[in-house]
Amino acid sequence: MRRLSTRAVLAAAAAALVAVPMAAGTAAQATPAPPGKPITVMTRNIYLGADINRPVEAALTAQAQGKTPQEVVAALAIATDQTRRIVDETNFPVRSKLLAREIATAKPDLVGLQEVALWRSGPLELDKVGVPNATTVDQDFLATLLADLTAAGTPYVAEVVGERADVESPSFTATMGNPRDVRLTMHDVILKRATNALTVTGEHDQLFAHNLKVAISGVTMDFSRGYQWVDVRAGGSSFRFVNSHFEAFSSDLALAQAMQVATEATASDRTTVFVCDCNSDPLLEAVKPHDTVPHQAPYEFLTGPAGYTDQWLEWAPAEQGWTAGLSEHVNDDSAAGFDHRIDLVLAHTLDGRPLDVDRGFITGDEVTDRDPATGLWPSDHAGVLLRLRGW
Repeated sequence: MRRLSTRAVLAAAAAALVAVPMAAGTAAQATPAPPGKPITVMTRNIYLGADINRPVEAALTAQAQGKTPQEVVAALAIATDQTRRIVDETNFPVRSKLLAREIATAKPDLVGLQEVALWRSGPLELDKVGVPNATTVDQDFLATLLADLTAAGTPYVAEVVGERADVESPSFTATMGNPRDVRLTMHDVILKRATNALTVTGEHDQLFAHNLKVAISGVTMDFSRGYQWVDVRAGGSSFRFVNSHFEAFSSDLALAQAMQVATEATASDRTTVFVCDCNSDPLLEAVKPHDTVPHQAPYEFLTGPAGYTDQWLEWAPAEQGWTAGLSEHVNDDSAAGFDHRIDLVLAHTLDGRPLDVDRGFITGDEVTDRDPATGLWPSDHAGVLLRLRGW
């Protein structure tokens, strides 16, 4: 497949961006807004608990080897059992308390959460492979985190809860032990601190038009992602806060998702603050197998044709903002795994200027942030927190 240069990709994306909302006037005509109330925002991928790619890869490998449908399902089930065991080992109830401590200490006004997992289980139904119908709740990450935030003395309200991928798989060991169906439902969530003075005046949640789909034994699993936003009033200022999580396994898909956010979620009459796990490293020019664009393409599109500013770079150099990524077991002995930056706070203003930043730091990236008893980190990602002015 022919691979396009980054320049060609961005030129094509700019041509396609005819629907991005822009201000009625030009930058020269715009009247500067008053400084406005400072607002602290955070993006936090809280980690679903294991590598969800393992079961998919096991099944696809078995298919490629010409195995029977029954053998493919067995490969899927055994890998699912392994994955689900790791979810228990990465112990979200422990990690949630670490995350709650982070958030309660920083007290962001708004938080964009990604990988907010709901793990459920049910009876093994080999005649309904891929049908998401298990109902027994094993772990509810959102309920756990909200309870821990309240216990930490800093309650938050989930303003928008967006359901994303909802996938189910048979699960058992190689000896048919522990038979069950395992269901994972992913969510993106916008939290608002319950005691701040922000007023939410509107909200929206939307699945992307282009998502990863995987066919296993005649069943298509849809790994849907999406975006969400709230319109917020703070004193005399209004802005839009957008949260999203782009596709990790394809930069082609991630670029399409970035374009949809830019065209559909960017406000035409106010500043837009966009937080995300964008799965796009600004410094990585490599192209994934089966992709046509480099890893950095979604980032370059957002900060180029789409008109967004990378607000972390208004505060500190890129190398002080590494956010990803630790090992699957999140029990790393050091912070060396934080070696690139894909968790972003971006802003789109009506006159194209950056917002002012007077406070910023990375959370959950120090060895002292680990749980002392288990050695677990809060997540395989670090969080980004910025206090913004100049709405």
